[in-house]
Amino acid sequence: MAKTFTDFTRYALNGPTMGTRWSALFHTPNGFDAREAERAMADAVNAVDRQMSTWKPESDINRLNAAPTGDWLEMPADMMEVLAAGLAIGHASGGAFDIGMGDAVTAWGFGPEGASEAAIRSARLAERHSAHEILELDIPNAKVRKHAPMRFDLNGIAKGYGADRLAAAAARLGITAGLFAIDGELVGRGAQPDGSPWTVAVERPDLGQRTPHSIVELDDAAIATSGDYRHWVEVGDRRLSHTMDPRLGMPLTGAPASATVIARDCMSADAWATVMMVLGEKDGRELAERLGLSVLFLHRDQVEGRGCGAFAA
Repeated sequence: MAKTFTDFTRYALNGPTMGTRWSALFHTPNGFDAREAERAMADAVNAVDRQMSTWKPESDINRLNAAPTGDWLEMPADMMEVLAAGLAIGHASGGAFDIGMGDAVTAWGFGPEGASEAAIRSARLAERHSAHEILELDIPNAKVRKHAPMRFDLNGIAKGYGADRLAAAAARLGITAGLFAIDGELVGRGAQPDGSPWTVAVERPDLGQRTPHSIVELDDAAIATSGDYRHWVEVGDRRLSHTMDPRLGMPLTGAPASATVIARDCMSADAWATVMMVLGEKDGRELAERLGLSVLFLHRDQVEGRGCGAFAA
């Protein structure tokens, strides 16, 4: 006999992390104590934040940034997994995703330090190399080393990985169905008690308000959006996105307003959404078709009601 919602208690947990909030929505049989689940999920995402935040001086990513060139450095398993994924996606995207953009991110004021004209000039004039050309991973021994100076930044992949860790922490407690999120990175696992899928909204890329553009059903999948409408800097009369162009060492210009990707895991969806922003719709769709990715591009005129978008692979 099928279960109904009356057989379950609905829980909506959340807490602060990574400069935003994590959330978890799930149903469990009546009588479940959610306090252990809340602690486990908070511990999972905060461990990611401690390792990967450039805002925390003692983080593992900052240890890597400060390490001398050529020295092997031990890393936690989570860091190794994210670094490996970042390098692999960087290589597969032809450098459109690059975890070695920390100098540009910082220079333009998207890190813990304010923007600096001198640092901006340095980032733009630097001879740029992709992270997968500079960073070497020794996976069996959980060690990394740089072959040249480089400042790394995981903001384009860490939140997605954190959402995956939320879902994994819940699964270890027997919660195999739920919707787990950090900001705009979401993981849907299983189904609701009545068998219906988890539904999430893709936002219109609207600078002034938060309204849905479309609704997506997640069937054991993850979704992530990268866009120019939540985090930016203003230079003169121009608003520049937080997403960096690895080719130029500066914020993207002329990019779509947003790109949304559906993938099996949120770490991948997060990184590939950044790739799609960097490549733009034409090149991004061609790459997505080769890789079998589902992607939705939205442009600024769609905020004004003059267009629509649909997921395509």
